Amino acid sequence: MGKVLHPLQVVEKALITEKGALLVSQNKYLFRVHSWANKVAVKAAVEESFNVKVVAVNVMNMKGKPRRSRNGRFSHEMDWKKAVVTLAEGDKLELFEGV
Repeated sequence: MGKVLHPLQVVEKALITEKGALLVSQNKYLFRVHSWANKVAVKAAVEESFNVKVVAVNVMNMKGKPRRSRNGRFSHEMDWKKAVVTLAEGDKLELFEGV
């Protein structure tokens, strides 16, 4: 059994990207979510936070990018998790409007 997270801890931030802007026309929105969050937790958090009806959630693990330090050694950013949330027809998030 995983760690229980408060719904406001699940969604870390909204991702504003070019691909995300194209997905808004399909009623899909991108979020960076907590690394322990699953589809059920993401759905509950988005529905509670934004008062919308979520139809589907797709979750994917994103690999951290390599970075070079001052002495020439490589390190990696932390791995993170991304969620694509599909809303019901007629629902939309005002957070993404005008982007």
